[in-house]
Amino acid sequence: QVQLVESGGGLVQPGGSLRLSCAASISIFSTRTMGWYRQAPGKQRELVATITSVSSTNYADSVKGRFTISRDNAKKTMYLQMNSLRPEDTAVYYCNTVISHLQYWGQGTQVTVSS
Repeated sequence: QVQLVESGGGLVQPGGSLRLSCAASISIFSTRTMGWYRQAPGKQRELVATITSVSSTNYADSVKGRFTISRDNAKKTMYLQMNSLRPEDTAVYYCNTVISHLQYWGQGTQVTVSS
């Protein structure tokens, strides 16, 4: 059974930082491309960043230079370091992977950027 569990969300002031974690119960974690998505109220879920099995990364234009995605295959965990946070980064953040053409999602973690 595939489980993805996010943690690390919270309330932060504009300009602040947070680090999200996604712990995966996947035996083949090291071979999977992993991704972070987010969904703000009233908006569609959008891609934030992805990281391949060889740690090649891709970012949405809106977070380039501020967010860093990384992974620790030994811990089966993916991270999202978020710096210089803005109010528009407020959303529920989800981790994602695809295995055998099936999408798997975590339960999400709330990030709120507000003064």
